[in-house]
Amino acid sequence: MDQTFEKRKKVIYDFICDDLYVPMKKKEIAILLQIPKEQRGELTEVLDALEAEGKVFVSKKGKYTKGQAKRMSGVFQANARGFGFVLQEGETGDVFISEENTNGAFDGDRVEFVITKETDGRDSHEGKRKEGKVVGILSHGTTKVVGLYEKYKNFGFVRPDNQRVLNDVYIPAGKEKGAITGHKVVVELTSYGGEDMKPEGRVVEIIGHINDPGTDIMSIVKGYDLPVEFPERVLNQAERVGQKVSEADMAGRMDLRDWQMVTIDGEDAKDLDDAVSLTKEGDNYRLGVHIADVTNYVQEKSALDREALNRGTSVYLADRVIPMLPHKLSNGICSLNAGENRLALSCIMTINGKGEIIDHVIAETVIRVEERMSYTSVAKILEEQAGKESPKTESEKYRDLVPMFLLMAELSGKLRDKRRKRGSIDFDFPETKMILDENGKPINIKPYDRNAATKIIEDFMLMANETVAEEYYWRELPFLYRTHEQPDEEKIKKLSTFINNFGFHIHVGNSEVKPKEVQKLLGQVEGTPQEALISRLALRSMRQARYTPENTGHFGLAAKYYTHFTSPIRRYPDLQIHRIIKENIRGKLDGDRIAHYEKILPEVALQSSMRERRADEAERETVKLKKTEYMQDHIGDIFEGVISGLTKWGAYVELHNTIEGLVHVTNMRDDHYDYIEGQYEMMGEHTRNVYRLGQQAKVRVLGADRLQRTIDFEFVTVQNQADILRDVL
Repeated sequence: MDQTFEKRKKVIYDFICDDLYVPMKKKEIAILLQIPKEQRGELTEVLDALEAEGKVFVSKKGKYTKGQAKRMSGVFQANARGFGFVLQEGETGDVFISEENTNGAFDGDRVEFVITKETDGRDSHEGKRKEGKVVGILSHGTTKVVGLYEKYKNFGFVRPDNQRVLNDVYIPAGKEKGAITGHKVVVELTSYGGEDMKPEGRVVEIIGHINDPGTDIMSIVKGYDLPVEFPERVLNQAERVGQKVSEADMAGRMDLRDWQMVTIDGEDAKDLDDAVSLTKEGDNYRLGVHIADVTNYVQEKSALDREALNRGTSVYLADRVIPMLPHKLSNGICSLNAGENRLALSCIMTINGKGEIIDHVIAETVIRVEERMSYTSVAKILEEQAGKESPKTESEKYRDLVPMFLLMAELSGKLRDKRRKRGSIDFDFPETKMILDENGKPINIKPYDRNAATKIIEDFMLMANETVAEEYYWRELPFLYRTHEQPDEEKIKKLSTFINNFGFHIHVGNSEVKPKEVQKLLGQVEGTPQEALISRLALRSMRQARYTPENTGHFGLAAKYYTHFTSPIRRYPDLQIHRIIKENIRGKLDGDRIAHYEKILPEVALQSSMRERRADEAERETVKLKKTEYMQDHIGDIFEGVISGLTKWGAYVELHNTIEGLVHVTNMRDDHYDYIEGQYEMMGEHTRNVYRLGQQAKVRVLGADRLQRTIDFEFVTVQNQADILRDVL
């Protein structure tokens, strides 16, 4: 290393660290230190080196200050391509960390970092961009890694499933626990490595061979540290819960067992936690949303309750459900099974002809569901009644219930229309439905059918959630709300500028956008060639919803008050607010209990939000895995889709069956394509051919990698169709 250069660095650094130093620009430093003009290039090199090391910080005005004064902490999120970001609590913008500045940080590590650069974005709408350097690791967030074991001579390596873990993990001789090449394993990290050293670990569990049925999903379960088995004390407690509702249980409750009510769920649902009833008296509807009273069986601070809080939510994977509560409860006494007495917490709403709630009551009840209905059956009945189907087989089967279903469709339309008028946003992107064989192999993948019956239940549950949230907001009691913040200001400005090119407009007033403006925009683009593109960009500008003890409203629903009340079997926040509601109904919410809830709710909200994120990520990863496995049987096949994403390394295309793959730039063989970020398009250097976000496209499947969970496509163009045809034939 150049000792002269190091000495210059020390002189400049000592100067900046001096107590009498005030922030100044490079030219001012040169003048003060009497550095001749011909040597100012060397000063630039020294300052750049100190900045890269995090020892000095450059403000946006170009003034240099001591870097250590700006030390901050956050959670490091790695990227498969080597770089990463630090997420700071309470800050909206993430800090970019280049590959050479990660300092060995693992994904999920809590790190100490310094800002090394703060610049404008690549265009005037991107906002400020901060770059930093990790200077210390405060705690490791990753302690175990799941991956594929490969044996060499007398040692082995594990190739991590998580692409954010960038290096293979070295397994010394004797630490493989009998694993052989092809085993999926769980590795406990014993060393995190360094610049020239790989991380090291020991195998603590063999999940199974990569080709064994179920090993792929279990690898995801282990990778996300999802708890599968319930502790024995939890199962014992679930066993002790009564099998039938006793007279003592029903005492003091509103008895609704003679009300006509049904559950409406998917065919394969087993935990039925919501029932609905509906009558009409004059011009007013009486809508009952009856939710399983799970808190009657899950007492606060019990083993069942602690385990439910730890899990936070049920997790729905491709071939299994990991429940929040043991099946003994979720499929038994807590499930609103037809013909059985069940305890419930009911929200009974009186709604006028305009879809407005004019009265409501929230009460502890005892109910008896008349029929367990499926979305498919109810949708078929509504089609038959509209004269679209004949003979009316389903309507005959459920003859006594048909009038109520027709009334439900009528009210659902009014509620949906009222929500639309206030600005509620409906991003109607299709979810994925997978059909697996007995070995878990996907035999069909298609969009999930969102029919008239699913919309009815969605509308009724939204109404109950809003009603409960509003009542408890005005009662000024501790509560959990489901909140959704305003979209990112910079992203909305960027969206606004972009859509102007197509003649569309979105009004942004006082640096914020109203949900009605987003809804109006989606209405304007409906049926246009730009619909898919603009809908996706609008969705990407949204923030994630979360749980909070403070009510700040729900932007996407354009709702002032919103909570999650309707699924206590599978979501902990619902279970938590049921306790508060019941204590309030019974007059037990005294000062001590209010103080108790005020103390615990922030932690419950944070835990529930984190567990929801984990479940969502695991579910997405499972879907990606099965989609990749499905496409392995379709190599060479041609599909139609839409360009769903563009980056400098290629174009993502989503097929009509919801499967997404990448057309890598190296597979765009007709030209060299450049990504024009501000216009969301890729353009050929010579042909000037353009691929745009939202554009319809025809692709051929080139490959599918189950381990990386990636699918490779190539565009089918007029030029390459003949070549593809020759390959097929």
